[in-house]
This record gives sequence, structure tokens and C-alpha cells, in this order.
Amino acid sequence: MATIEDVTSTGAQASRPRTRMRGGLVTIGVVVALLAAMGLTVLGLGAADTAVANHDASSWLWSTTRSEMARVNGLTARVDTRTEVPGARRHQMQVAQTDRLLILRDLNTGQVSSLDLATLQITATTPTTPGLGVNVALHEDSAFVVDAVQGIVRQLDPRALTPVGEPVRYPPGITGGAFDGAGRLWIAVPGEGTVSAVTAAELPATPGAAPPAGLSPKRVETYDVAEPSHELVVSTLDDGVAVLDRTSASLVTVQGGRTQRAKLTMTAPGSLPPRTSGPQVPVTVVGTRKVHVVRDGGEVRQFTVPGAGDRLTPAVAWAGRFYVADENTGAVYSFDANGQLVDTVKGSGRPGPMELEVRENHLFINPPNSSTAQVVDDKNQVRDVNKYANDVLGGDPPPAPPPPPPPKKPKVGKPGAPRAVTAAAGDASARVSWQAAAANGAEITKYVVEGAGQRHEVGANQRALEVTGLTNGETYRFEVHAVNAKGDGPARKSNPVTPTAEVPDPPASVTAEARPDGTVLVKWPAANGQGNTVARYAVTATSAGATAPAGESRKTELVIPAGQLEYGTQYAFTVVSVTDKGAGSKASPVSNTVVPFAAPAAPTELRAATVADQPGTISVQWAPSVDNGRPVTKYLVDVGGKTSEVTDTQTTVGGLGNGQNVTVKVKAVNEAGPGAEASTTARTVAVPRVTVTGSSADATSVTVSFTVDAGGGRATCSAATGGKTASGSCSSLRLTGLTPGTAYTVTVTATNAAGDGKATRAQSTDPLYGIATCNNGPDGDQRTYCDADVAGRNGNEIFSVPQQLNGKQVGWAKPGTRLRTYCKVRGDSVDAWIYNNNKQSTWWVQVEYSGRNYIPWAWLNLEGGDNINLLPTC
Repeated sequence: MATIEDVTSTGAQASRPRTRMRGGLVTIGVVVALLAAMGLTVLGLGAADTAVANHDASSWLWSTTRSEMARVNGLTARVDTRTEVPGARRHQMQVAQTDRLLILRDLNTGQVSSLDLATLQITATTPTTPGLGVNVALHEDSAFVVDAVQGIVRQLDPRALTPVGEPVRYPPGITGGAFDGAGRLWIAVPGEGTVSAVTAAELPATPGAAPPAGLSPKRVETYDVAEPSHELVVSTLDDGVAVLDRTSASLVTVQGGRTQRAKLTMTAPGSLPPRTSGPQVPVTVVGTRKVHVVRDGGEVRQFTVPGAGDRLTPAVAWAGRFYVADENTGAVYSFDANGQLVDTVKGSGRPGPMELEVRENHLFINPPNSSTAQVVDDKNQVRDVNKYANDVLGGDPPPAPPPPPPPKKPKVGKPGAPRAVTAAAGDASARVSWQAAAANGAEITKYVVEGAGQRHEVGANQRALEVTGLTNGETYRFEVHAVNAKGDGPARKSNPVTPTAEVPDPPASVTAEARPDGTVLVKWPAANGQGNTVARYAVTATSAGATAPAGESRKTELVIPAGQLEYGTQYAFTVVSVTDKGAGSKASPVSNTVVPFAAPAAPTELRAATVADQPGTISVQWAPSVDNGRPVTKYLVDVGGKTSEVTDTQTTVGGLGNGQNVTVKVKAVNEAGPGAEASTTARTVAVPRVTVTGSSADATSVTVSFTVDAGGGRATCSAATGGKTASGSCSSLRLTGLTPGTAYTVTVTATNAAGDGKATRAQSTDPLYGIATCNNGPDGDQRTYCDADVAGRNGNEIFSVPQQLNGKQVGWAKPGTRLRTYCKVRGDSVDAWIYNNNKQSTWWVQVEYSGRNYIPWAWLNLEGGDNINLLPTC
């Protein structure tokens, strides 16, 4: 059974007469930036009996970091079904969908998968060449795969992804390939300046069966929309197509068999959305941040999008408004029909790709790298959609880094001169080719080729031109110059050429091979010079909608240097033979398609950090590497000499030791091998360091002040002395319940995942003092009781023992005397009666009085509240 690969890799090129028929033109209407489709698994709803067809204003949206597609109901702004795409994280994908079918094409692998939305099952898969250059279009039950590089448009049976009839063939380097609202597929041919419509053949009754003989898709309408070799951009309409001629700054609409051309006041190249709804077509000029609106064959207004930078998506017309996304900020600006800014949708709020698609009477805004999307209804009401609702796949991705500062505006001037302008003579013709000119800050809009009394304007991506109508035997030279918003750049002349009927044959075939070092090897058999010597061969590269010289060789092969062609983009090649007399052949058949590739770029935004709660551990995160044309299969991570392989963009590495400074190196690997390395440094968590900065005390507590270097971890702190502990703050701790007048050594400990750090501080508590207290009474001898020491018992008497023994009395303390205390001990019960508030106790206090002696607590009031419990027992 033939596959898409079988039918799109052929080198044959069919020529066709140029006819005038009804029709129109469009660029591809698929969403780019979705991921691969293989082995899909339904998440959340799960069973097939809950899977229903895609209807009720629903659209499938891609989530890059989750590797899944979510079906969003536009009426509820909720995800009702989610489908995982294993092995497809961060791939680009093209998506085509109808109410019953979803077709995905993985740009990284080229695989195409068809998903039946009634059962949420894959019905078929088939391979295509990876990279940009092939796209899939879907309308109702009609499906096409468009190989823009080879110029082959093949209808598929979407149920089995098998070919239907014979393909429609165009010259290489077409653009477009999407359906309008009436079900016509539009293809643009920049080399001819035409667009045409293709209609689908009826599908066989049995999926995958061969259609009846002669039943194939047909090219039904063709229109001239530009001069040959102009750069074209297309957008399908509700019925017809709009074609932006970037070379002449004009927009052609094709509707109802009638073409209308509107001249635009653009000073830089414009762009169109893949699909335009309604009668007004917005043309977005990214370089000037302006939108030009065309209706009924004329420009009716223009407006400016706020902000700075050149990452605007093409404006999308919806429900009487125009929506423009700024991929620098993630915001979406909404303008009314008069071009007035009426709303700013927050979008993702972060830099990254933005997809805007009108579908099922709603506008869906999807940032593939974000968890949030938006749905805009026909009343322009905006609602947020949580694509990760219900936590089906776990936690959200890491937070995005802050947006980069706005880029500095480059110095803008006229373009430079084209490089390597070369001419080769043909039979009454000459082929002129050149390398790109320096843009000098303003995008090149076109090239102008002059010579032989002719002037040709050529699209900026069409850097080769066949000049006809020349006279054999006459010598010609050609000049080429570039044009940008600042004007015409300097011209560069070609070599002289003399057309002749004695032209060589082209090479019979051409093959191409993309090599892991980023180069492309193009080979061909030697051409027949038809009596002349073939001196050199000129190679031209063709991609979707573009042609450019790839180089020249005196051999039968050419190695195109790494980086000259864009990695991840499809290319095919033709070769022209040139004799020693300067006569050139026709172009050879087109080669096979290749996708240049090289080892991945170095990862960006590499960040390594201490894992605070794990000893000897570093966490590493990075942004995905640019894959340079082949999927990144893994990352090699080296942390302090410990190596590992991971498929994610983050990892954690342990066993590195505490307090170690380590170098972190990460490189990506693809089919070409390991890429460039990104590196940074980090430090594992270290044992905390404690520095005591001060201390203070009262009679029964010590307060210690300190600082803690937590060593990159999270520290907890405590202090201890004399059997007492305190914990909490890592700046100051207070130990209570200590003995007055005692010398202590306080140990402060800070603890983290790496261990304990300690420091000590010597600090004594303040001594506790008491006041000898005896207050005279109101009557008789009570009034002098406390005035002096008398024979017998009296207040404030001090003894060498805790008893009131005459022989043990050592003195008497005058009322108000302040005595230093040491401890307490039980002794005789003493009642101070009225002389000290009827205080009665068996406690005696050891005080400093002629040495260490004792006074009844009844006669001694301790400072700070008279709390006897503050004193230790003697």
C-alpha cells in the first residue's frame, strides 16, 4: 500500500498550461506549535462511552509542557476531554480538525495520525518527511497532504490515511494548502504568480479501498494574482481567498470568480492569518506594528498596535473586532471596527508562541506553553480556560522567568547590495540568481532585476529569475538590487552572458542527503554538454514558497555549508548545467526532499540551586534546547563529575557532599549527537555557621543574640545551658529559670540538612537582692519596735544558722538595708506580724552579711516581686 511518503517524495514535476478559470488562493490553515500523535491515551473522562464527537463550539488545544491535547467547550470555557500524546513533549505539530476527525502531524518526526473523535481512537498513521514544508488540510470528510517543496497535492482518505486517486502536481516551491468555507483547497504558485483551487474526489465506501477508476482530486480554478516570482502569502475566506503580494504591496481577493486588487500603503512586508472570517481582511505589518484593513478592493483603514518589538501574530477578524497577539508579552489586543483599542486580553502573560483560531463560532486563544487559554464568544466576551483542570497530569510547570527587556531598536538603513549575482545563458534566455542582501534593520520587501531592456520585481524569498525574450548571440549583463522600507539599495552586476541555442542537457537526476554536521550533500550524474564542455553546475534550493541559489560546483556534487539552510525546514534541489561558454541548461528534475539538521544548540536559562532540605544535593533546570532539525532525545547532565541522562528539562543530583562548590554542565542530544554545552555553578547546603553577637541577663534568665549563615539550607535554632533550653528564632533566644548570680556557658545550635553548627557564650545571671523590712506599729512600744536591735527577739535579726538562737545571732540589719541573696533553706517559723504585712514562713534566706549568714524570709522582701521560688535551695 502506498503511503504519503511514497507519493510525496517523487522527483517528477508536471508542467501544465496556464488557464483562466474561476477560483482563488490561500495559505495553510493549520495551527503550528502542537505536538506529535502516537498511542494517544484519554485522560479524565477515560471510557469510550464518554467520548463524543467534537461539537457544541469545541476546539482541540495543545499544551506543550503536558504533551496533551485538550478539547475546550467554547460555551462553558471548560476542558471536557483531554488526550495525552506520549513522547511528544515540546515538539511542533500541525493540527487539522472537524466535528468528527482530528489529524495531527508531528513536525519533528513527520508522522501523521488520524483520530476519530467519536471513539477517541487512532484510526491510522502514516509517515511524511519531518520539518516545515508539508502540511495537512481537513474539511468535512476531505483530507489533503500538501508537499510545498515538491509541489505535490495528494488527497487522503482520512479514515485510513491512504491516497485517493492521483495527486495534483505543481512546480516545486508552492505555498498555501488550506480550505475555504466552501470546501475548496487553495494553492499558490509564486513562480507563476497564480493561485488555484482543488476539489476533492468522493471517498470510496470502504475506508482505504481504491476509488473508482479516474476518480481523483481536480484543479478546477486558476487565477493570475501577481507577476511571476513575487512573494505571496494567502488567507482563505468564507468563500474564496485573499492573496497578499508582498513584493508589490497589494492584496488580491478572489470571490465569486472575480478578482479585486487593493494597493496597500505598507513600508515593510505584511502577513495574513491562515483563515479570515467576514468581509474585512486585516494585513499585519509586523515591522511597523500596523494593521491595514481591506474591504471591497480597497484599504479602508489602518491602526497601530501598542507596544514594541516584532513578534506580533497576524491580526484575526472576529465578531466585528480585530485581535492581535504580542508574543513578546503574551497579551492579545482587541480593536473595534474603527481600529480603536477596546480591550487587552492578558493571554499567557509570558513570552512565547500564541495561536488564534476562529472555530465553531468562537475565537480560541491558545498559548501552547501556558496552562491558561481564552475563549471569545460572538459578543466579544472573554473567558479563561484552565487547560490543566483537575490536575490530571500533576503539578503545573515551573514558573516562567521574567520577560526579557525590550530589544534595542537596530539602526535602520537601505539594504546592502546582493551577493554573488550570477547569470547563465540559455536558449534566448538567461537565468539570474543571487545571494541575499544585508537588510540593515528593515526587512527586504523585494529584489529588482534589470537588464536587456527589462525590469522585473522578484519576491524577497525568490532569489532566482528566468529572463526570456533575449536574442541569441547578443551579450547581456544584469543588475540586481534590494528594496526595503528605507528605499533601494545599491545594485550589483552579473557576469556577461550570451544566449545560444547550443545549451547543455540538465543532469538526469538529483539526490540530496542531510548530514549530521549540518551540511547537505547534493549529487547528480554528469550532464551531456551537447558538444560543449560542462564547466560548472548551479544548484538551486526550493522550500515552501521560496527559491534561492544554494551554490555552484565544478564537480558533480555540492556540499552546502552548515547553517546556510534553515534547520528543520524541508528543501529540494534542482541543478543547471553551465558550459565553458556560459550557456546554461534547463533545470533538472527536482531532488528528493531533505531536512537539514545539526547537533542541538546549548540549553538556555540554565539554573542550578541548592536543595535546602537535602544534604549534598543540587537541583538543575533549563529551557529546552533549539533542536536544530531533529528531536532532542535526551540531555546529558554533569554535576560535579556525577553524570546522568534525563529526558526532562530538570533534574536533582545528590551525593555531592556538604558545602561543595560544583560546576553544572548540560548538553542536549539528537540524531546528530551531543550539542553545545551550557554551564553554571552551584553550592550544596553547608553546615550552618553561628556567630554570637551579644548577650544580656537578669537574675534568672540569659538572652543571647546571634547570626546564622544557614549554608543555603533552612536552619532551626536552639540554645542550652544549665539544663535549660530554648528554641525558635535564629537571631535571639532567652533561657529562663536560671539561678541568680550564677556563671553560665550558653551553647547556641543551628541545624539544617547538612548538620549542626554551634557557638558558645559565657554570661552570668544578675544576683538577687532583698530589702530588710520592719515597719513600726501604731501603738505603744510598737512605734519603736523596728528602730534598733534590742535584747530578745526583734525584726531583721541575722543568724549564722536558720534558727533564732541568741548565741547564733551575728547582727541586725537596719530597715531598708539591701542584702545580696544566695539561696533559701527551711528553718524556724517566723511571723513578722504587723511589722511586715503579717508575713509568716519557715523559709530563711542566705545573704551577704558579715559573710554568708541567714535572715528569715519574713523580714526580707525580695526585689522583683518577693518570689522565694527564684532562689535555689541551699
